[in-house]
Amino acid sequence: MAGGSGSLGRRMADAMATAGADVVILTRKRRVDLRHRQVLWGRPVCRLVEERAQRLRASQQLATPPRLWLQMSTLAIYGDAGEEVVEEGHPPADGPPQMAGVAKAWEAAAADAVANRIVMLRTAVVLDPGTPAFDRLRTLTKLGLGGRIASGRQWVSWIHIDDYLNAVRFIARHDELCGVVHVTAPKPIRNSDMMRSLRRAFHRPWSPPTPGPAVHVGAALMRSDPALALTGRRCVPVRLQRSGFGFRHPDFDAAINELVDRRPAG
Repeated sequence: MAGGSGSLGRRMADAMATAGADVVILTRKRRVDLRHRQVLWGRPVCRLVEERAQRLRASQQLATPPRLWLQMSTLAIYGDAGEEVVEEGHPPADGPPQMAGVAKAWEAAAADAVANRIVMLRTAVVLDPGTPAFDRLRTLTKLGLGGRIASGRQWVSWIHIDDYLNAVRFIARHDELCGVVHVTAPKPIRNSDMMRSLRRAFHRPWSPPTPGPAVHVGAALMRSDPALALTGRRCVPVRLQRSGFGFRHPDFDAAINELVDRRPAG
């Protein structure tokens, strides 16, 4: 696993190991706090897509190719999709470059990977206590900054950590799933509704909206990207559902209520 030392990568590694897999973490620096075997990359990941693709081809001259290559990606590849319901056949957006641009380059770099089956996991915001996305939402809400962002009409695609891990295991078992697969809950939510649910879950009163310019200032202070809050995508997991995957947490209210009392994984 590449990226196995991050918060989400650790959760996936633990889940795969529990299911009986022999997990090996690819890392540029050995870490004593990882529970799994580690192999050093040797060189940092290249910025140039073509150079990265060449390295993938050169490093995978195997007599027996891997049965499955799971490539992490993001629904941000669709940029700001407005009101349109986005399924797997939807074309990627031209921008913003830090969202769609990076996602397209990352997918292109893995397109030539030598494997019997390649799956691009275009993933929503994964809600899991102890991870940056969840903890940032919790902190802002508890500080009284849990009002809608700008108009509040932008769509948020999200998924509960349990459904994310179950979906990855489901994809691994179902050979008919290849190419792009949306890993997201079936019911995206508008920002205004999401923030209202968060206030209820964390027992906070009504909070004033945060205007767009203030988002830019706050993002700079938090070293974040304002586009994460100001853009939206109404993505749905058509291929997962057609293959028979069942979501345990399809509704945001129930999902966030289940998560607020959880202790961070670790």
